[in-house]
Amino acid sequence: MGRPGYYGTLKHNARAVYQYYMGWYDGNPSSLDVLPPVEAARKYVEYIGRDRLMERARHDFDQGEYRWAAMVLKHAVFADPQDKAARELLAATYEQLGYQAESGPWRSIYLQGALELRHGTPEVPVPVGNNADMLAALTPEMMFDLMAVRLDAEKVAGKTLAVAFRFPDLDRTYTLSVGNSVLNYSTRDGLPAQATVEVSFDDFKRIQARALDWKSAIKSKRARISGAPRKLVEFAGLFEEPPLWFNIITP
Repeated sequence: MGRPGYYGTLKHNARAVYQYYMGWYDGNPSSLDVLPPVEAARKYVEYIGRDRLMERARHDFDQGEYRWAAMVLKHAVFADPQDKAARELLAATYEQLGYQAESGPWRSIYLQGALELRHGTPEVPVPVGNNADMLAALTPEMMFDLMAVRLDAEKVAGKTLAVAFRFPDLDRTYTLSVGNSVLNYSTRDGLPAQATVEVSFDDFKRIQARALDWKSAIKSKRARISGAPRKLVEFAGLFEEPPLWFNIITP
């Protein structure tokens, strides 16, 4: 028969159960194609009015309604990132939420949000080539998937390119091809490639981590290339390095 109240609990929490199995979509059609955060924020502020929004947000903050104040003030900041009063009140709200949070990660996220609003994103040097343990654990497939995410959409638009990489330490050859603005890879024999590069997979990973570059690898004979060398240069230039630090609390 099941536990007493079990089905009643499911009924009253149907939305939570639905999201558990379905992910971000909560079943409400208005959630399917929402406006981008900045555009939505400007509409919210336009509907409510900036002064009215700030007045009510301060009142709710004073009443301890920090969760709601954060939801409202987020729109004020995204609508106008230069609004110092909105930024400071949202920072104070995140600070209070951080002080009340029992979860360590939640507390850190709230306080980091407050820090960004008051001081901007951190200016800390990005470490280069010192993540040896992570690199050692990567398979070729993992590395290629990571590279696919880093493709620069503007640079690959309309471009077709194929470069084969021979890894002697793995006794395998992968052909990486760019087409239709995506990166694919294959181990099939006989695939056409405009350039073929022989390099150890360890050095290939070092190059992707910027601890080594193709020019130095070829000059020191750690890598050998046949075919059209310019195609390797063209291929290597298709990837962007995402910033480690970027705005989250502001657009």
